[in-house]
Amino acid sequence: MNKPFQIVEINQHLIDRIHSSSENLHQHDYEEMIILTEGEADHVIDLDSEHIVAPIFCYVSKGKGHQFLPNSNARGWIILYSNELVPDSRFHFYANFSDRVNYSLESFVCMSPISNLCDMMAYEYNKPRPQYSVIKHLLAALFAKIEAESDQEPGTGNDATGTQLIAFHNFLKILEENYKRPLGVQSYADKLNTSARNLNLICQTAFRKSVSEIIEARKLIEAKRLLIHSGMTVSEIGFELGYNEKSYFTRIFTKKTGLTPSAYRTQMKQVVLK
Repeated sequence: MNKPFQIVEINQHLIDRIHSSSENLHQHDYEEMIILTEGEADHVIDLDSEHIVAPIFCYVSKGKGHQFLPNSNARGWIILYSNELVPDSRFHFYANFSDRVNYSLESFVCMSPISNLCDMMAYEYNKPRPQYSVIKHLLAALFAKIEAESDQEPGTGNDATGTQLIAFHNFLKILEENYKRPLGVQSYADKLNTSARNLNLICQTAFRKSVSEIIEARKLIEAKRLLIHSGMTVSEIGFELGYNEKSYFTRIFTKKTGLTPSAYRTQMKQVVLK
């Protein structure tokens, strides 16, 4: 994509084109949003398929292996954009800690303003000389509207208090700065001036995962990225992510993905098209 932004309507023409194409899993160097307003689709990310049902918002971060297969009844929008347009989206941030960043839009009431914003972006984009500064503001408004419809973080539980969500978000920020280091739960708790037990409680309440599970998820996402995009050996990647032994890194990776790191690299290179 040689433009900072693109928007495509999910309609019958696009669906027919997708299903008649031989293209399979692919990667791209931009961010992608799928807003499914009607119908259903299969959505594949890094070899893992999920069936999604409207109304739903899906965020796919740059570099992930991805395939969208809408049913004939699917309607909505696909938005592709450079991260520089909206660099501080919390969906972009959460993509570092979860393979999927989906938000089910439980209320159809919110779909009208979301669709209106998409219509306005499409109108501006399809002009002979689109004003990307206008699109940037509309895109920011779209993110704000989707975030406002959520009373929780993407993928989080409903029981987290505001204070717990702040603590959880602070933990993620610290984790992002330190996940390559071999730090345990207590080290992160100390950095947050709390106990390991309380930090685990916050993470379980806010994200339905333990501290250790979130740390491993962050390492796994980075491991996948390095396996696909770098020439580093499996041992080098394991060491880069704080694993002192290749066998332990391989065991953790295989347990989470069902493939060894080498098999994952081989399979992704076979099926992914840029």
